[in-house]
Amino acid sequence: MRCKAFLVVIFMMITLASHAQSGEVAKIRKSLAHISDSTRYVDALNRLAMLMYEKNIDSTFVYTAKARQIANRMDYAKGKADATNNLGVVFDIKGNVQLALRYYDEAFRSYTQLHDSANVVQSLMNIAMVYNEMGKDQRAIQQFSEALSLGRKLRQDSIMALAIYNYLLEYPAKFNRDSMGYYIARAKSIAAKYHDERTLIAIDQLVADDMISHKQREKGLALLDSTISGAIRHNLYYVSMDMMIDMGDQLAASAPAKAAGYYQRGLTVAGENGYLIYSQMMARKLFDLYTLHHDSLQAATYSRQLVALNDEQAKLNNASSIDYLDYVYKDQQIRSLSVRSKYQTILLILAAVVCLLAITVIVVIKRTLARTRLLNRQVHEQYIQMKETLDALEQSQADNSRMMKIVAHDLRNPIGAITSLAALMLDNDAYPEEDRMMLEMIRTSGNNSLELVSDLLQVHTRTEELKMEMVDLDQMLHYCVDLLKNKASSKGQQLKLDSLPVTIAASREKLWRVVSNLIANAIKFSPTGATIHISLESLPEKVIIAVKDNGIGIPEEMGNKIFDMFTDSKRPGTAGEQPFGLGLAISKQIVEAHGGKIWYESHPGDGTTFYVELPRVS
Repeated sequence: MRCKAFLVVIFMMITLASHAQSGEVAKIRKSLAHISDSTRYVDALNRLAMLMYEKNIDSTFVYTAKARQIANRMDYAKGKADATNNLGVVFDIKGNVQLALRYYDEAFRSYTQLHDSANVVQSLMNIAMVYNEMGKDQRAIQQFSEALSLGRKLRQDSIMALAIYNYLLEYPAKFNRDSMGYYIARAKSIAAKYHDERTLIAIDQLVADDMISHKQREKGLALLDSTISGAIRHNLYYVSMDMMIDMGDQLAASAPAKAAGYYQRGLTVAGENGYLIYSQMMARKLFDLYTLHHDSLQAATYSRQLVALNDEQAKLNNASSIDYLDYVYKDQQIRSLSVRSKYQTILLILAAVVCLLAITVIVVIKRTLARTRLLNRQVHEQYIQMKETLDALEQSQADNSRMMKIVAHDLRNPIGAITSLAALMLDNDAYPEEDRMMLEMIRTSGNNSLELVSDLLQVHTRTEELKMEMVDLDQMLHYCVDLLKNKASSKGQQLKLDSLPVTIAASREKLWRVVSNLIANAIKFSPTGATIHISLESLPEKVIIAVKDNGIGIPEEMGNKIFDMFTDSKRPGTAGEQPFGLGLAISKQIVEAHGGKIWYESHPGDGTTFYVELPRVS
């Protein structure tokens, strides 16, 4: 039902407060007999239809149908668009969202042709909220976004306050706290500029809900209570309904007696103003509340009242002398006949043209058929050859990959032995300086070779090969930084980590290797004394790890070749460290196997930042 409240907020742009509507309704009805200009008469009927929707939707329909009939007869585009929009309101309130969507969309296209930007924005919002009622949130958000985008270009931007309000109220999760504050302030500024007290009061509900959601519950509840009082004080009874439901829902768990008070107050206001649907909602809320707290007497009271309200609704529905669906059917028939008449003439012309074209096409087809058969045979033969070649290449790649891993694995032990022997010999101070230099070179070369072997063993990581588990990224990043801190210290560098607790499903060992590669590269290509920043950002659907250095940067001509396996875009580090060109390629494979992506931003001589984006879904 909240969506209905949103629709009403939109219509507040073109309706008066309840105490003023009766006077204007009487005035327009009295003036109808004296209006001689047909366009003014249609406008008056549309206005009267809109003023009647809260009290008697059948009257809204009658005035709208009459306005549309006259507007169609005189081809008054603005009158037809307004009447079509009113039909959308009728069927929306009646609960037929498919028909409501049809008429809202037709109104949108009509307003677009008329270049009536303000009503285009309003139609987009109506469509968005119908999609919301249908549970199609992605389409609703798309329509809201389009409405806001178009609304920014309006010279008369009063509709923007409502556009922002509806979007924030319906989809608060789309905005972070700062964005929510910015848009609320903007909506308030627009509403204040146009002295729109109704929207200002409605926006206060957003502010209150935001406070309640962000540890300012008491302050938020006080503001929401004040907002309800303000809405009633300004006779905005229909708008206050949703606010009282909001307040009751906020208090239902912690203060059921106060919650019941707001529901009862809403029930009273709804009854006094003839809001039958809201009376049913309030009675339902009270019944559910007392049932939950095992107060059978009170629950029975509101159960009986709810049954009576439902009976009243059924009587009203049965008493309506209007067949809405029959109108839609006849409207569709008229539209179909009109379209058919228009196209019959076109079809006659097209038929003659088609006959001529058919003769030409038959001749062409006959000539090309033989040629096509020949080409098909050639293409089929080429396809078979290409498939055989592709199979051979895939088998060759698999054999090469398997052989490379076997060789790399067999090289690990002897290289490790050479490196260990060199390290042991360096522990002996008896060797002359020249021998120690040679041993140091052997150890360094051995370590580099071991890194190369490890890289080769990591080639061709696939999703199905990942051993997924829940990984604490904060803990893993601290571990990587601690592990590489000595390597950075050897170049007089510092590693700065800005992290937060985040857990995702990933392969711990593979992901650790990616981060270690990026930090090691940052150390390798940064000058002595540099500071390397590692950060972790958490978003609703993803996390982003960033490694930023202020080193030599990546030349533009290298581009994404640095991610290629065995790339020729290799450079020694700032201290002459040897590059292998496999680390980034392997990191890219690992990240993509996790369903993420890796990229960088760099300016030569001004450092590089590598980003790793990973999904949060398990």
